[in-house]
Amino acid sequence: MANFKIDGKPATTVGALPGVGEKAPDFLLTRTDLSDISLKDLAGKRVVLNIFPSVDTPVCSASVRRFNREISGCPNAVVLCTSLDLPFAHSRFCETEGLNDVIPVSELRNRDFGDRYGVRIAQGPLAGLLARAVVVIDGKGTVIYSTLVEELKDEPDYKAVLGLLKKSDGDENICTGTSTAEHSRPYESEDPCDDGTAG
Repeated sequence: MANFKIDGKPATTVGALPGVGEKAPDFLLTRTDLSDISLKDLAGKRVVLNIFPSVDTPVCSASVRRFNREISGCPNAVVLCTSLDLPFAHSRFCETEGLNDVIPVSELRNRDFGDRYGVRIAQGPLAGLLARAVVVIDGKGTVIYSTLVEELKDEPDYKAVLGLLKKSDGDENICTGTSTAEHSRPYESEDPCDDGTAG
């Protein structure tokens, strides 16, 4: 269980996000053309899971637009915009907005994703939908950034995610999305991490 807020009111998820350094759970999600995609299909690429309740809400749609605009500058990376929306809703939105650089995906056929990634909202009017979160997975399938947005109506920390993506794939000592004091520093900084690890 993880804690967050919906319009300032406490809420929880079913389970918790996979942590930095953990192997990312596989998933089966459905694209707008009704074909399925899994994490295994994206082996070798850095995968951003932009997770949200519905593309038909302002903050969720803003996150899709922002990642679509930014991802082309991040080599060997893809963004999966992930929600419980039907593929038709994703398709309508992206076509209307002219968004071609993100991959919108739905939990249409397999509802394991929200539970495996610990983002299923557990109670209240939005129960069953996905909370707002971002998980970044490296080309080897390891989680390198993982955050549940504290207030559902807030947008994700794009700067942190994009700063991480623009770093070299092969650098084993990069600082990742940990919030622990012993291993953190601003993403845009070239200084070592607090624990002395080169960033």
